[in-house]
Amino acid sequence: MANTASSEKRNRQTQKRRVRNVAVRSSVKTAVKKLRDALDKGDAAAAKQALPGAEKALASAASKGVLHKNAASRRISRLAHAVAKTAAAK
Repeated sequence: MANTASSEKRNRQTQKRRVRNVAVRSSVKTAVKKLRDALDKGDAAAAKQALPGAEKALASAASKGVLHKNAASRRISRLAHAVAKTAAAK
């Protein structure tokens, strides 16, 4: 339980940030899942179409501080590599 005005404010801010972060994280997971599903099916065209959405979601999460910028960059790189590998196999 917060005892001071500053700790009450900190709690309010934390709750706001948590809600925003959960929403951003969820959108990232959804975009990446669409891409992974396309890759699992071996559908190179769908994977290429889903890649920009996943990249945008990851970059947005990094800019908001939800993900570290290097972590987002690493994920984007790995996804792009997987898409390229699927496209080359077809």
